[in-house]
Amino acid sequence: MIIDLERFVAQEQPYWDELQSMLNRMEQEAGAPLGLEDIKRFDYLYQRTASDLARISTFSAEPTTRRFLENLVARAYAEIHETRHTRDRLNAKQWILATFPQTFRRHIRAFHLTVIVTLIGCAFGALVVATDAPAKGVILPFDHLHGNPSDRVAEEESVTEDRMKGHRSQFSAELMANNIRVSITAMALGMTWGVGTLILLFYNGIILGAVSLDYIASGEIVFLLGWLLPHGSIEIPAILLAGQAGLVLAHALIGFGSEHTLRERMRVVTPDLVTLIAGVSLMLIWAGVIEAFFSQYHEPYLPYSLKIAFGTTELIMLYVYLARFGRGDDRAPGASHEMVTAGTPTQ
Repeated sequence: MIIDLERFVAQEQPYWDELQSMLNRMEQEAGAPLGLEDIKRFDYLYQRTASDLARISTFSAEPTTRRFLENLVARAYAEIHETRHTRDRLNAKQWILATFPQTFRRHIRAFHLTVIVTLIGCAFGALVVATDAPAKGVILPFDHLHGNPSDRVAEEESVTEDRMKGHRSQFSAELMANNIRVSITAMALGMTWGVGTLILLFYNGIILGAVSLDYIASGEIVFLLGWLLPHGSIEIPAILLAGQAGLVLAHALIGFGSEHTLRERMRVVTPDLVTLIAGVSLMLIWAGVIEAFFSQYHEPYLPYSLKIAFGTTELIMLYVYLARFGRGDDRAPGASHEMVTAGTPTQ
């Protein structure tokens, strides 16, 4: 109970003014980080002002001060409970430089599994072509891959003019749309508890292994590298990341070893799934542009050494980006470490 209202107001006014000043600064510099001491001071001022409001509410003769404190406490409450990390994730620079690579590393074991399954598919595809060459007509989806690789290389190298002129953009858009559709499918197939995702990755591996061995056996390894590396150094990892997203979804649905409900598990992984598939889409847009405007041109139009060097540089830069950018706390914002590891093991 307040005995002397004037004295109470005079005593507490400096704390109210300080809180108001901090709120004004925080609202004007939205997103600016606060130091630990500032956070502690803000919490103290908020708690003290809220207590003052409770005390002065019993004093009906001071409605102006009460309304002032109500507004002050409401503003402070809004600042404390605002979900700032949601806004941060929508910041393009922050998302590119930190959120996407952090999300990738947070589910690195799922990515390792996609690599293993794809490599097994590669080995199987190569074995099929090595033991039964006519089978490539069955397992390879495109007609231009069914013939003799040397004949195709000779045909490609005989072209000295810009054969893509006039329809590069259309071809690039078709590539992007197809690859993004396959990537979304790879993630969505996680709803089959990951079985569909693994089958899709295995089949992609079969195609890659069969084509690679076919060209290597024909002595066309330089053409193969010059053809696939410029866009494949981004496109293939993108498909693997899409598979990673599918396995993360599958793990959340299965919930093996987790004490959390399905709703809780999905709440934790949904932001990561969106981040992964958005990153994959951006990677495939780049790969589509490179394939249409660069990969489809061969010697003598473009030297293979240039194309191989370009693709190798892309691959190295992608590795550095995913492995090193955004180093720090790779846990999901707002999620406990226990729930993150319950989804897919961390790095």
